[in-house]
Amino acid sequence: MPLDLLGKSTGAFLCDDYRGYDPLEKKGKRRRSGCLAHARRKYFEAGDVPEATDALELITCMYLVEHEAERRAIVGTAEHLALRREYTRPLFVALLRLARDLRRAHGPKTLLGRAATYTWKNMLYLGRAMRDARIPLDNNRAENALRIVALGRKNFMFVQSEEAGKELALLYSLVVSCTRLGVNPVDYLTDVLDRIDKTADDGMRELLPDRWKSPPKPTLATDFVA
Repeated sequence: MPLDLLGKSTGAFLCDDYRGYDPLEKKGKRRRSGCLAHARRKYFEAGDVPEATDALELITCMYLVEHEAERRAIVGTAEHLALRREYTRPLFVALLRLARDLRRAHGPKTLLGRAATYTWKNMLYLGRAMRDARIPLDNNRAENALRIVALGRKNFMFVQSEEAGKELALLYSLVVSCTRLGVNPVDYLTDVLDRIDKTADDGMRELLPDRWKSPPKPTLATDFVA
């Protein structure tokens, strides 16, 4: 259960409309944030109709603001929040107005009606990214990482014991972290497994994938030959 995993932690959590996450917000000081990619998917599924195209264009422009923040290397900062307030928030308000009009014009069981209802029902959660630049617009990164778990589920059925399962999960987490950071997992694990017993407790953080530095390759005698 998510509540068992997160315990008494605080902060924001990003998810879709699944109601199983509701206890996370009710049991602690956590704030639920909505995934814009899930809202976008509903309009995409509505097909090539003008109303869905309008919604998709608004959402695309919201992501362009995020790309600009990445280009400027200001993601999660006050400057990023200023960009969202100036550009993303008006786009989001326009999306909400469109969703409101579509709900009135289309039945709840139509594709456009479902898309509009999803956006409208989750406006509070989707809007939280407008007030906190640390919250991404979607949880695609997490879902993409979990997709590998789904593909390998049959392989994970035979880990023999709970302890082995925990070790496999830890290894998987390290490999995915390396992949996300552009670090070669084989090089990383080869080096870290050799160094970990020689590293003091207060230096362990330097062995994490986001801080790890690839060791210099040994110099060969041939490198000095003219």
